[in-house]
Amino acid sequence: MRGIKRERIIRILLIEKQITKYRLAKLAKCSFPWVHEFLKLLEKKKLVKNTKVINKEKLINYWLSIHKKPRYREYMIQKPLELLKNIRLEYALTTYQADNLIQHFLFPSRTDIYIKKNDLNKWHTLLVKNGLYGKGNFRIIIYDEHVFYKSEKVNNYNVVSLPQLIFDLKKEGGVCGEAAERLLKRLKNV
Repeated sequence: MRGIKRERIIRILLIEKQITKYRLAKLAKCSFPWVHEFLKLLEKKKLVKNTKVINKEKLINYWLSIHKKPRYREYMIQKPLELLKNIRLEYALTTYQADNLIQHFLFPSRTDIYIKKNDLNKWHTLLVKNGLYGKGNFRIIIYDEHVFYKSEKVNNYNVVSLPQLIFDLKKEGGVCGEAAERLLKRLKNV
């Protein structure tokens, strides 16, 4: 859980322009002393000053270094965006499809979505009904629900926050790394 809490803190720091340590602790669902201790570590690494991010790119790279690989399932779905258009379950697009919606840089060869752990069986039933289970073009990622923090609607689809998308693209590597670099320029200007 400590790793997930650290990720929550980093995500919030990258999204919020100004935030108190108390508010950070509340949003990350961590104790204030734990947040204070982790911020001191980030200050030693010259990534933050108090709760202000000094170097966003280095903070994202640190985030990558502490990240634990999430669980996921894969499916083959025809017209994945059509499926998501009318869905009532909570999700957040990331990687290829999210990048394509935001900056139209990557070809959306795979649709990756974060889902809530409690919705896994509902998603599985829906996806098997509309496609095939196994290696394919549609991946559901089961991880900490905090990935939904400050997700936004883009063309009526739920998309992760910009810092989360950059992180996920960097984690994916390859051409996604180049897409992440382009988005990082936007994040630095925010």
